Amino acid sequence: MIRCPECATEIDVDEDEVEEGEILSCPECESELEVSQTHPVHLNIISDDEEEDDEDDDEETVEVAENGDLLDEEEEEEELDEE
Repeated sequence: MIRCPECATEIDVDEDEVEEGEILSCPECESELEVSQTHPVHLNIISDDEEEDDEDDDEETVEVAENGDLLDEEEEEEELDEE
């Protein structure tokens, strides 16, 4: 019997049929799981770090003055003109 390491739900797969490196999906929490070893089968949760990094890239950047103060739009334009 294989259980999801995230929510402990039983995953219905034949333990003799899984291969190391295979990706499984938990039917309950929908986590992606990688088979890290067989005999006994051990699953690792696949991290969502890459997706979080992509989301961070989409965030708007904030301009900061040389003294560390936040700039409003007019001050940002002045800073650019000075450069």
